[in-house]
Amino acid sequence: MQSYLYFPGCSLRTTATSFDASARICAEALGFELKEMQGWLCCGAVYSNVADNLMTSSGPNRILARARAEGKSDTLVTLCAGCHNVLKRTNLQAQRNVARQEQINEFNEDIYTGGLDVLHFLELLRDRVGYATVKKAVKTPLGGLRVGAYYGCLLLRPFTEMRFDDPHRPTVLEDLLAAIGCTPVEYPSRTECCGSYLSISSPETMTQLSRGIVQSARSNGAEILAVSCPLCQYNLDASQSQDPARPEYAPLPVVYFTQLLGLALGLDPERLELEPVQLRAIHQNMQATVEKVSRS
Repeated sequence: MQSYLYFPGCSLRTTATSFDASARICAEALGFELKEMQGWLCCGAVYSNVADNLMTSSGPNRILARARAEGKSDTLVTLCAGCHNVLKRTNLQAQRNVARQEQINEFNEDIYTGGLDVLHFLELLRDRVGYATVKKAVKTPLGGLRVGAYYGCLLLRPFTEMRFDDPHRPTVLEDLLAAIGCTPVEYPSRTECCGSYLSISSPETMTQLSRGIVQSARSNGAEILAVSCPLCQYNLDASQSQDPARPEYAPLPVVYFTQLLGLALGLDPERLELEPVQLRAIHQNMQATVEKVSRS
């Protein structure tokens, strides 16, 4: 079985275990393994642009150095959009600024000068596995379930460094959703910021930003939101707990794209760690779509 070295990050060990669990078993179902790297540590959560503070780059560089030493290939796979952003940009900086990198290596007592390909799980599915292969592996197509793909900030920005997809009209997540039988819903706010860490310093602002994204998706017909970031998942979900402007709306479920993929692959919802309310909403919306088609 093909194996890829995998960096989980802190959130996937605490508040987002469902993201980690669902990705691992989806990988197995598709014929490859996510092999967790040894001795990983926090990436720092946010990429630092402070050029004269090498301490902020010490952690992510140490991760890359350990991954390079451990890995039998040149690929490191990530899941969390935040971790992916930090590690990919750190990897790029290591190759661009040789003098600075020498200072970091001396401080860390590790030598890293680049050479890793930091891939997000979505990129792995698109570029290495192939969506045609994913489609062939589907056992339970998700019956036209209308899903809004939410990218947020960190997968795409800064555009010139991340090179993840078309910065203005990304399709990598919509293409995956289509491959597993969903109906992707395009909506204006899919690449806008959810508020990020303002959920701590200014929760009112976060709620306003996230609520706008949810309402944008809902007004364009989305029944579910699919995300790739634990913080985005929290913010978008929490912003719906009390919405006095829309008391008639039931919350729009916010799930990880790997959970939807797992359902389509016929995997046990409990192993995917889907909450009962999320699973119920998915099944109800799928049934409603079937009924609409049968009446037309």
